[in-house]
This record gives sequence, C-alpha cells and structure tokens, in this order.
Amino acid sequence: MKVEVNRSQIRGYVKAPASKSAMQRILAGTLLADGSSEILSPSFCDDSLAVIEIIRGLGAEVTISEERVLVKGGFNPYTREIFCGESGLATRMFTPIAALHNKPVRISGKGSILKRPVDMVVLPLAGMGVDVESTDGFLPLVVKGPLKGGNIIADGSVSSQFITGLLMALPVVDEDSILTVENLVSKPYIDLTVSLLSEFGIEIVNNAYRNFKIPGRQKYRAGSYNVEGDWSGAAFLMVMGALSGPVVIKGLNLASTQADKSIYYALSLAGARIRQTSSGIIVKAGRLKGFEFDISDCPDLAPPLAVLALACKGKTVLRGTGRLVAKESNRSRALHETLSILGANITSGENTIEIEGGVELKGGTVNSFNDHRIAMANAVAALLCRETVIIEEMESINKSYPGFIDDFLSLGGNIRII
Repeated sequence: MKVEVNRSQIRGYVKAPASKSAMQRILAGTLLADGSSEILSPSFCDDSLAVIEIIRGLGAEVTISEERVLVKGGFNPYTREIFCGESGLATRMFTPIAALHNKPVRISGKGSILKRPVDMVVLPLAGMGVDVESTDGFLPLVVKGPLKGGNIIADGSVSSQFITGLLMALPVVDEDSILTVENLVSKPYIDLTVSLLSEFGIEIVNNAYRNFKIPGRQKYRAGSYNVEGDWSGAAFLMVMGALSGPVVIKGLNLASTQADKSIYYALSLAGARIRQTSSGIIVKAGRLKGFEFDISDCPDLAPPLAVLALACKGKTVLRGTGRLVAKESNRSRALHETLSILGANITSGENTIEIEGGVELKGGTVNSFNDHRIAMANAVAALLCRETVIIEEMESINKSYPGFIDDFLSLGGNIRII
C-alpha cells in the first residue's frame, strides 16, 4: 500500500493506541492463569493478534469482542507449532513458556523476524533441562521441556524479551530460581513485566537488575486486566504536536513503566511545550532546539525523535543507536536513507545518529523497509516538507498501530491511499 502525504496543520484530540507490549504480556499471563480472565481496552494490532493465536494453541480459549477479550486459561498445548508472525516479543517470550511442555514445540515466524537473532535462548534453556534446536541462531526453533528452575545465567545485551519470557515461565516450575542477567538492556521493559506479573499475583524479587529471585510453584491469578495506552505509538502523535500542534493525547499514564514514556522528557529537552492536564497530555510547538538523548533503553523512540530533530535548530545527537540494527529493519540505515531522500542532513555512526535540523525539507518517495515505525516516521516528517511525500509499504503500520492513518486524518493530516 502506498500513501501520499502533504504538509498540513495538525491540531485536535486523539486517544493513544493500546500498548501491544502490555497486551502481549497480559495474554501470556491469562494463558498461565487457571480460570476466566477479561482484557479491557485491548490491542488488535498484528503482533497482538499473533499472540492470541499462540495462546489458543497452548491451551487457552479466547473470545474476542470490540471492547474486550475473554480468556479461559490453562496451559495445555494441543499444537506442536506456534507461529509468531513478525513479533520479536512473542518469539522470545513464548520460547521459555512453550518449553514448560514435555513434548517438542516448534516456534516459527515470517518476514523480518526470521532475520532477528534468537541464539541468546539456547544455552540458558539447555541449562534448565530443555532440548533446544535452532537454525544457526535464528528461527525456526524447536524446544522440548519440561523447563526446570535453579541458578540461571542469561545474556540481556541484545534484547530483554527473552528475560521477560523467563520471568513469566519460571514462577510455575517446581524449583525456586535465581536468574542472573548479564548486560541487560531496556530495563524499563523488565519493570513493565514485573509490574504486570504482580497484578497476576506473581512474586519476583529484583536485585538491582543483576539477578532476580523467583520462587517456584506460584499460581497465576485470573481476573480483569486493563491494557494501558501505548507511549511508543503515541510518541509519533506527540512529535506531530511539537511540529504543528497543539495536539491533546488521551489515555497515557505518566506513572507507566513503559520505556518510551521518556518521550515526554525528550520533547521537553527539545523545547516543545508539553504538559499534563485533566484532558490528557498537551503538546504544542515551541522554539525547538537541538538536543542529545540516549535511546539505549528505549530504541523504539529513535524514529520519532529523528523526525523531531529535523525541526530543531542546530545539531541533535541520538546515542545508543547500535541497538537499531536488529529491529524490523536496520533502523539506523532506514532512517538515514529515507530522511536523506526528504532532504535531511543526517549522519549515522556505529552508535550515534546526528541530525542538523531547522531547515525545510523537500519531499520525495521513500520506502518504509516494511517497518511500521519507519513508515510512521516518514508520514510525520511530511509535515516539514514543501512537496508531497509518497511512502511505500505503509501497511506495515498494522504491526503495532493499525489506526495510525485514521488518527492522522482526525488531527487534520493530509494523507491518502494511492
């Protein structure tokens, strides 16, 4: 799908999309909880739909309506293969969960996930009594449990998603566990996991992220769970407000443990006028200036922050960008190529992106690299372009934010499918 985007005045109210990160974790929890649970304000993006099918295959009964998802839990796999689509979280989180079973389970996916490494799961799972077969460190994987607890060491340098899976699976095994994590990245995502686990009645003791004490033989508690608004998707709406607002975003929680909540701080650094009110978070254009920001713990903010930097007078430096290589695309390269086509002065290093902002962009035709965040970033960048921007593979937004085009239009954006 191609879209055409032209400069427009953005203003209005919009509700933040539901968090797919929270939704997928809640779905995993309801699978492991005996009894009936309901999930309110659900996410129905492609990644969330993939996880719904995964938990069905692992024993849950799922009923979907527009406003809620009902799950009758109970881990009792009837399938020997789970399909994760293109979701990195689903792949790495459900690998240890599937390994709770005493029969082989094959874990597969499609598209970009086939190029994202999963080798970090092999040695830790083998040390927990699981037979693991990978395809040279990539999908498909085959795991055969049952998973056992104990003293475990896992690498967290590439992603925290496998750590999330271990934190969810280990509480139900017979043994107590101590999970030691080396070089952990994206610590706020672990905070999100531990916070949601506590809602399910699961106890995890976090020792300064160096290790986690996990009592065994715990029971997940069925109940009613609400999916909070997504700071990752809302970051694009907030940058739109900073470029051409005001925009009011409803449904975001400033007390959230989501990593991408730090967009609030980044916008303040850049000089945007941002504040929380009873109506939501209001973002208005200000005297935008170059800023420095480390995205090591929030790599998904790189695309919206790169676009924000285009409007900031002077140099912006994004650090920690080495983490962008193994996403849906090589996001560092994708941002460099697409924003350069639009006329940006952008330089990519091994672990930095530098942008000289404050100049009008020209427009042009760009490819999204089948990456939802690159697609949305270029749509927002079109607000700074004097000519039309055409974006290819815009359907990639369905991975996380299928309502993005509708929300863009509702705010006065000039975007149409061609």
